[in-house]
Amino acid sequence: MTTKLSRKNAAVFSFFLAVPTMAAASGYKLFQLFKEPAGAEVLKDNLMTLLIGNAVAFIVAMAAIKFFIEFLTKHGFKAFGYYRIIVGGVLIVLLLSGYSLSIV
Repeated sequence: MTTKLSRKNAAVFSFFLAVPTMAAASGYKLFQLFKEPAGAEVLKDNLMTLLIGNAVAFIVAMAAIKFFIEFLTKHGFKAFGYYRIIVGGVLIVLLLSGYSLSIV
């Protein structure tokens, strides 16, 4: 907000900043796949599934971004602030009660 951007423009800018980061991460994963002995064959066998998955993910991401920008324009960041505080509180309670939050 120190750059005098509106909330909507700041949110749009942050989404644009994520594009090169995600492209670099995807490129790195693709590079790692090609380093494996059977990586090129795995990619060739699953290329259509990969392309369809990426197309669907792109469409869903665009819909989510559109919803977020519209919501932000109407309501501001207050709801997201409350959401983060509530989720953080729940996570702290779970951790203090001994619940393991590991994904793997």
